[in-house]
Amino acid sequence: MSAGTLITIEGLDGAGKSTLAASLQRELAAGTRPVELLREPGGVDVSERIRSLVKDPSLHMHPRTEALLYAAARAQLVEQRLRPLLDAGTVVLLDRFVDSSLAYQGAGRALGVQQVRELNLFATGGLTPDRTLLLRLSPAHSRSRRGGRQQGPDRLEREGEDFFDAIAHAYQQIAEDEPARVRIIDASQSPPQVLAAALAALDGLGLGTRQPH
Repeated sequence: MSAGTLITIEGLDGAGKSTLAASLQRELAAGTRPVELLREPGGVDVSERIRSLVKDPSLHMHPRTEALLYAAARAQLVEQRLRPLLDAGTVVLLDRFVDSSLAYQGAGRALGVQQVRELNLFATGGLTPDRTLLLRLSPAHSRSRRGGRQQGPDRLEREGEDFFDAIAHAYQQIAEDEPARVRIIDASQSPPQVLAAALAALDGLGLGTRQPH
């Protein structure tokens, strides 16, 4: 069977990644290839346990510890789920991947984007997305959306404006450095508009996508 396709969705918290991922899954499921939706950190038992640690607002965690835990969760997901699914020809939609660590830990935590990149190259064995959809939203707009949620902020969401400004800048730089892989989508649009833009951004991947009605 032909190799699968890895599509990652990135952006600040509140940009609408989960909403888009679910909508894309419904659209792509109408095609001939199997579609799987996963999230990071998580997707397998080990990674879900790590997720509970890195999200826990009661824990104080050193930035290097945080980066290593995200990389460990990612390594487990890659070996246990991602590679088998891709080897079977599956289209995998992944809510966050390496770019999140480059932006959040590399830039937001000031560990250095290149240092975090090297750590995750080891963690993933060099696995690279076929296409990345970057939902661009201003930090102020992101903060406004997060403020409307019923659940309280997690450990990272409690950080200040400088943290999220650095993340937004890092995401923009990643998109500029890799335009063939990363496609920017205006996340301030309505969900149907975001979905339409995302489907258009997947052109060329052989997914047989169509514009939603």
